[in-house]
Amino acid sequence: MSILKNRTDRSTPEECKIFIRPVRDVIDIIGGKWRLPILTALSFKSHRFKELQTQIEGITPRMLSQELKDLELHDIIHRKVYTSNGAVEYSLTVYGKSLDTILEMMRSWGVDHRKRIINK
Repeated sequence: MSILKNRTDRSTPEECKIFIRPVRDVIDIIGGKWRLPILTALSFKSHRFKELQTQIEGITPRMLSQELKDLELHDIIHRKVYTSNGAVEYSLTVYGKSLDTILEMMRSWGVDHRKRIINK
Protein backbone atom coordinates (compact mmCIF):
# COMPACT_ATOMS: atom_id res chain seq x y z
CA MET A 1 0.00 0.00 0.00
CA SER A 2 1.62 3.21 -1.11
CA ILE A 3 0.32 5.28 1.80
CA LEU A 4 1.93 2.88 4.22
CA LYS A 5 5.29 2.52 2.46
CA ASN A 6 6.51 5.87 3.76
CA ARG A 7 5.50 5.13 7.35
CA THR A 8 8.19 4.47 9.89
CA ASP A 9 8.26 2.18 12.90
CA ARG A 10 8.09 5.29 15.05
CA SER A 11 4.50 6.23 14.29
CA THR A 12 2.63 7.58 17.25
CA PRO A 13 -0.62 6.00 18.43
CA GLU A 14 -2.45 9.09 17.16
CA GLU A 15 -0.93 8.69 13.69
CA CYS A 16 -1.87 5.03 13.70
CA LYS A 17 -5.48 5.93 14.56
CA ILE A 18 -5.60 8.22 11.54
CA PHE A 19 -5.09 5.14 9.34
CA ILE A 20 -7.24 2.77 11.38
CA ARG A 21 -10.40 4.88 11.67
CA PRO A 22 -11.24 5.03 7.95
CA VAL A 23 -10.50 1.32 7.52
CA ARG A 24 -12.78 0.57 10.47
CA ASP A 25 -15.50 2.69 8.83
CA VAL A 26 -15.21 0.65 5.62
CA ILE A 27 -15.40 -2.62 7.55
CA ASP A 28 -18.47 -1.38 9.44
CA ILE A 29 -20.24 -0.60 6.16
CA ILE A 30 -19.22 -3.48 3.86
CA GLY A 31 -18.00 -6.08 6.35
CA GLY A 32 -19.84 -9.10 7.58
CA LYS A 33 -20.85 -12.36 6.02
CA TRP A 34 -23.41 -11.08 3.51
CA ARG A 35 -22.65 -7.52 2.41
CA LEU A 36 -19.72 -8.25 0.13
CA PRO A 37 -21.62 -10.98 -1.74
CA ILE A 38 -24.58 -8.59 -2.11
CA LEU A 39 -22.35 -5.82 -3.41
CA THR A 40 -20.56 -8.18 -5.76
CA ALA A 41 -23.85 -9.42 -7.22
CA LEU A 42 -25.08 -5.85 -7.68
CA SER A 43 -21.79 -4.78 -9.27
CA PHE A 44 -22.73 -6.90 -12.30
CA LYS A 45 -26.31 -5.66 -12.71
CA SER A 46 -29.48 -4.65 -10.90
CA HIS A 47 -31.40 -7.45 -9.24
CA ARG A 48 -34.79 -8.09 -7.78
CA PHE A 49 -34.96 -9.41 -4.23
CA LYS A 50 -35.56 -13.05 -5.22
CA GLU A 51 -32.73 -12.94 -7.75
CA LEU A 52 -30.33 -11.78 -5.04
CA GLN A 53 -31.58 -14.44 -2.67
CA THR A 54 -30.99 -17.10 -5.33
CA GLN A 55 -27.49 -15.84 -6.16
CA ILE A 56 -26.35 -15.54 -2.56
CA GLU A 57 -26.49 -19.10 -1.33
CA GLY A 58 -27.52 -19.53 2.29
CA ILE A 59 -28.88 -16.05 3.00
CA THR A 60 -32.35 -15.92 4.55
CA PRO A 61 -34.97 -13.47 3.26
CA ARG A 62 -34.95 -11.69 6.61
CA MET A 63 -31.16 -11.25 6.61
CA LEU A 64 -31.12 -10.13 2.97
CA SER A 65 -33.82 -7.57 3.71
CA GLN A 66 -31.91 -6.21 6.70
CA GLU A 67 -28.61 -5.99 4.84
CA LEU A 68 -30.26 -4.24 1.89
CA LYS A 69 -31.86 -1.69 4.24
CA ASP A 70 -28.52 -0.98 5.91
CA LEU A 71 -26.71 -0.59 2.59
CA GLU A 72 -29.48 1.74 1.41
CA LEU A 73 -29.07 3.86 4.56
CA HIS A 74 -25.39 4.28 3.71
CA ASP A 75 -26.29 5.35 0.14
CA ILE A 76 -24.49 2.31 -1.29
CA ILE A 77 -27.53 0.82 -3.01
CA HIS A 78 -30.75 2.19 -4.48
CA ARG A 79 -34.14 0.55 -4.05
CA LYS A 80 -36.57 1.12 -6.89
CA VAL A 81 -40.22 0.14 -6.51
CA TYR A 82 -42.26 -0.38 -9.66
CA THR A 83 -45.76 0.82 -8.84
CA SER A 84 -47.32 -1.04 -11.74
CA ASN A 85 -46.58 -4.49 -10.32
CA GLY A 86 -45.02 -3.82 -6.91
CA ALA A 87 -41.70 -5.34 -7.92
CA VAL A 88 -38.59 -4.03 -6.19
CA GLU A 89 -35.20 -3.78 -7.86
CA TYR A 90 -31.87 -3.05 -6.20
CA SER A 91 -28.85 -1.45 -7.82
CA LEU A 92 -25.63 0.23 -6.79
CA THR A 93 -25.74 3.99 -6.48
CA VAL A 94 -23.02 6.06 -8.13
CA TYR A 95 -21.43 6.21 -4.69
CA GLY A 96 -21.79 2.43 -4.35
CA LYS A 97 -20.09 1.93 -7.71
CA SER A 98 -17.03 3.63 -6.26
CA LEU A 99 -16.48 0.32 -4.41
CA ASP A 100 -15.95 -1.54 -7.70
CA THR A 101 -12.18 -1.04 -7.60
CA ILE A 102 -11.99 -2.34 -4.04
CA LEU A 103 -14.18 -5.35 -4.89
CA GLU A 104 -12.05 -6.16 -7.94
CA MET A 105 -8.84 -5.92 -5.92
CA MET A 106 -10.32 -8.20 -3.24
CA ARG A 107 -11.43 -10.70 -5.88
CA SER A 108 -8.01 -10.66 -7.52
CA TRP A 109 -6.25 -11.12 -4.19
CA GLY A 110 -8.65 -13.95 -3.32
CA VAL A 111 -7.93 -15.75 -6.60
CA ASP A 112 -4.18 -15.43 -6.04
CA HIS A 113 -4.49 -16.54 -2.41
CA ARG A 114 -6.58 -19.58 -3.36
CA LYS A 115 -3.93 -20.61 -5.92
CA ARG A 116 -1.17 -20.12 -3.36
CA ILE A 117 -2.90 -22.25 -0.72
CA ILE A 118 -3.88 -25.01 -3.18
CA ASN A 119 -0.31 -25.21 -4.52
CA LYS A 120 1.31 -25.60 -1.09
